[in-house]
Amino acid sequence: MFTGIIETFGTIKSIKHENTNAHITVKTEFTSELKIDQSVAHNGVCLTVVSLKDDEYVVTAIQETLDKTNLNTWKVGDLINLERGMQLGNRLDGHIVQGHVDQTATCIGIEPMDGSHLFTFEYDKSKGNVTIEKGSITINGVSLTVVNSKNNSFSVAIIPYTIEHTNFKNFKIGTIVNLEFDVIGKYVARLMQQ
Repeated sequence: MFTGIIETFGTIKSIKHENTNAHITVKTEFTSELKIDQSVAHNGVCLTVVSLKDDEYVVTAIQETLDKTNLNTWKVGDLINLERGMQLGNRLDGHIVQGHVDQTATCIGIEPMDGSHLFTFEYDKSKGNVTIEKGSITINGVSLTVVNSKNNSFSVAIIPYTIEHTNFKNFKIGTIVNLEFDVIGKYVARLMQQ
């Protein structure tokens, strides 16, 4: 479980393919605090640490993960958002995030506003996911509040601090991002279908 509050950045150092798996080496400042089998959210994707060396660690993504996320667009040198699993007893500053990406979306708009930016994303509505006005959404692991909720798109208002401390600073029109829709909303939608 995660909160959607990004802890730091990681840099992709290498990506090695083995059969349908991708072994991704990440360099970050908290590697020395990690242990094998620990879960870390990478742009919102929960992946397990499989090896550690110096200031780098390796995680493995299986085909299912590569198919549902933007991991297959990652390149060596890319900056990704990182968050370690939440600790029980701490404040939940974001919202409940599982690290299980539902689908990707494409950035279709970036509009400067007075002191912030409005980012708009479009997603494939045929997958059955929905947003609600003022509901929660996780974009590349960042817990955010939905505005302008529509049938297959939504916007989020991003303050300067979030732009500076997440990879939102690298987004442009056409950037593909990972989405995890609100877990409570997903359960409600599923119950309504039944």
